[in-house]
Amino acid sequence: MLRISSRFDSGAIDVVDCSDPANIRLNLRPDNASDFAQWFHFRLTGARGLDCVLNIENAGQSAYPDGWDGYYAVASYDRAEWFRVDSEFDGQTFRILHTPESDAVWYAYFEPYSWERHQELIGGALSVSPWVELVPLGVTPDGHDLDLLQIGRPAPGKKNVWIIARQHPGETMAEWFVEGLLENLLDEQNAISRSLLESCVFHVVPNMNPDGSVRGNLRTNALGANLNREWGAPTLERSPEVLWVRERMLATGVDVFLDIHGDEAIPHNFVAGCESNESFSKKQHELQEAFKAAWLMFSPDFQTEHGYEVGKFGPETLTLATNWVGHTFGCLAYTIEMPFKDTASKPLLAVGWNGERSRQFGASVLGALNAVLPRLSA
Repeated sequence: MLRISSRFDSGAIDVVDCSDPANIRLNLRPDNASDFAQWFHFRLTGARGLDCVLNIENAGQSAYPDGWDGYYAVASYDRAEWFRVDSEFDGQTFRILHTPESDAVWYAYFEPYSWERHQELIGGALSVSPWVELVPLGVTPDGHDLDLLQIGRPAPGKKNVWIIARQHPGETMAEWFVEGLLENLLDEQNAISRSLLESCVFHVVPNMNPDGSVRGNLRTNALGANLNREWGAPTLERSPEVLWVRERMLATGVDVFLDIHGDEAIPHNFVAGCESNESFSKKQHELQEAFKAAWLMFSPDFQTEHGYEVGKFGPETLTLATNWVGHTFGCLAYTIEMPFKDTASKPLLAVGWNGERSRQFGASVLGALNAVLPRLSA
């Protein structure tokens, strides 16, 4: 008997009918307290050897319908190795066409990053280096810890580098990115990392939105807040995660800020800066240009031709993390975006853009940071 289930960490789907493998009918499930719907993660059992067509019938009404064109769903038989499967979109229904080779197969919008793996990330970082300190910032409405890793010892003259990820919980590539960055930053034999830690203290929040992550939300926390529109005036009642991080930033100062995200529609890795801020300075412009030039040298997966147009967010601009931080601290501040699809310039059809490629991309940003470091004091 066919069965679809999603009662697990980050699971999300609504089942309309799963009696016929050739016409399994599904709907995207919206975030628990908002109308955003795009993320899915579910398990199909009882379909080994059957030619299945899984129809997500409300894809055309999703948060980002342009995201389905050229997109292929990911699947796994063991939740460790994920691969892309044949998919198509007719403007309304998104279809997954797949013949499972196992009694159970998991499908997802992107390779998931579980709350359990987050715990392993924190524990691993603490066990690898004596220079890592865990700073619990608060307890979320659902009872999860909001974790900050401080790496390096504060000292006069040291720069403060802030990196946050997964404000939007469905953008799981962001925490994969942080995992790769941390692995290399904590490698005592990595010359770039040693150079950075001589001059900088890193403040890393690997998951800004643990409630939304576990609930299987696309963009919001348990209270229905899109955290990346809360930076202008966060409140304990609606966006405590942003409030706590902002308070810590104001205490430490910020010299570099990176906010890690994923984009549904654009098949490229790119950055978005603070050009639309009225306070955007010549120094910030020079730092942005130097950072981009350096990252192009360190990663062929990075590009600067495709991205967001300046002024895209209009009156919301200073409610976004990157713009608020850039305005408040006058620092180098960038949003980093990765694709849910694949990189159009360097595709890998079997896996698309995935967790491992995100990890490697995260590692590569350390080279760009190290290259721009001398300019921070110029």
